[in-house]
Amino acid sequence: MEPSSPAVSPLRQRMIEDMRMRKLCEKTQVAYIRAVRKLAAYLKRSPDTATVEELRRFQLHLVDRGTSPATINATIMGLKFFFDVTLDRGELMAKMQSVRMPRTLPVVLSRDEVARLIAAAPNLKSQTALSIAYGTGLRASEVTALKVGDIDSERMMLRVEQGKGQKDRYAMLSPVLLERLRCWWRLGHAQGKILPSGWLFPGLNPMDPVTTRQLNRAIHAAAETAKIDKRVSMHTLRHSFATHLLEQKVDIRVIQVMLGHKKLETTALYAQVATELLREVISPLETLQPT
Repeated sequence: MEPSSPAVSPLRQRMIEDMRMRKLCEKTQVAYIRAVRKLAAYLKRSPDTATVEELRRFQLHLVDRGTSPATINATIMGLKFFFDVTLDRGELMAKMQSVRMPRTLPVVLSRDEVARLIAAAPNLKSQTALSIAYGTGLRASEVTALKVGDIDSERMMLRVEQGKGQKDRYAMLSPVLLERLRCWWRLGHAQGKILPSGWLFPGLNPMDPVTTRQLNRAIHAAAETAKIDKRVSMHTLRHSFATHLLEQKVDIRVIQVMLGHKKLETTALYAQVATELLREVISPLETLQPT
């Protein structure tokens, strides 16, 4: 006899329904529920009984525990939905304020480091997935969501279906990347891993895609093998893609479209790490006439 799952309270059920009505993605729903659960644990009673002052003290509690700015802001977003939408009592959030996020520069690999990293990947599947991340600038979640039918070899494009922000877009498909994809498809198809019109990178069960966690494990193993000391993740390849394009003098507005950025200022961050561009700038000191 299977153990029965714990009953969902009417309040949580209503919040889940409110999120479903607005078609929030599963990841966002989990984060919002986690935020309300944190508040309930802090109050030691139902979260819908919180007062303005208790919510203020809850944020102070998070700060005092050393919670990161990103986690604090994510928690506030979840609580804002709970009180604004589910309870229709948005005024209770009056004393909770989002915190300023520190602006940090992304880690960028050199071209040599990228080549070594991809070559050191544990298998052909991982090598191909890392090649896509660097060759197109796709996010890890967008790489895992690719299907065989998303490869358009005639137009040399990759279709990104419902990327971040639930938006479709196209990514570039270079001849080198297309050849690597074909090599992986032939192997995966011969092994019965890639199903017709199925996932381009299936997991252990071919009916499910590989997870972002599995890809990050693969890239960490590759970085260790390649003796790359920088802190590397799948997103590092996306940062490197954008920076290297900028160093190749590709228009920043074109890079913005390729990355799927909503704001140009987000893409402009890469100008601060494009070292080849910085090296080409002539200092005004060099133009001074000797006295």
